[in-house]
Amino acid sequence: MNIDKELDARGLNCPLPILRTKKALAEIGAGQILKITATDSGAVKDMQAFAKQTGNELISSAEAGGEFFFLMRKH
Repeated sequence: MNIDKELDARGLNCPLPILRTKKALAEIGAGQILKITATDSGAVKDMQAFAKQTGNELISSAEAGGEFFFLMRKH
């Protein structure tokens, strides 16, 4: 799977990871994929809610070593 853009949101607390995600998605085209890395555990629920509200597809979400990784496809 091709990653079109990466967003490093480590060290940021809610709502900054979502705000940065929104901005990063605005910079890519429809169908492209954004990879987000965050350290805020609240980002898991936030990303799910954000995807649902905006119509973007949350392809995957994973956690490793205290970091959370998300792949989101822009609608």
